[in-house]
Amino acid sequence: MSKDWAHDIAVMHDKYGVNQWVKRKVAEGDFDSLREYLNFRIKFLAEELNETQSAFDNNDSEEIVDGLIDLCVVAIGTLDAFGVNPYTAWDRVAAANMAKTVGVKASRPNPLGLPDLIKPEGWTAPSHEDNHGILPSVCNIL
Repeated sequence: MSKDWAHDIAVMHDKYGVNQWVKRKVAEGDFDSLREYLNFRIKFLAEELNETQSAFDNNDSEEIVDGLIDLCVVAIGTLDAFGVNPYTAWDRVAAANMAKTVGVKASRPNPLGLPDLIKPEGWTAPSHEDNHGILPSVCNIL
């Protein structure tokens, strides 16, 4: 394995036929199946998050690590499956986060006193409008 997680996940998707299945569904115009698949992936993320929370509740560090990585794999894999460039999306979100300032967000209690990132005046959210992959077709079906 490499240190390029997005590439590793794309290779995994190729190996197991995920990308081929998605391409076939797009070619067939079967956006209902793709929408169902997107919903499955979102529920998969919730399942992994719940398992990670359970591991935390049970003081199981092995499963916490596994759960956190599984969340990354499913999230990045979902971007890959739907044709979103994860490198571009990551860079935009990272740049936007680095443009924030340290402060206190009243709507998010921070009892530990750690620095909180605040959107300063004039802060601009990252735009992904040119990097949605096939999501518009999947999300906008009638």
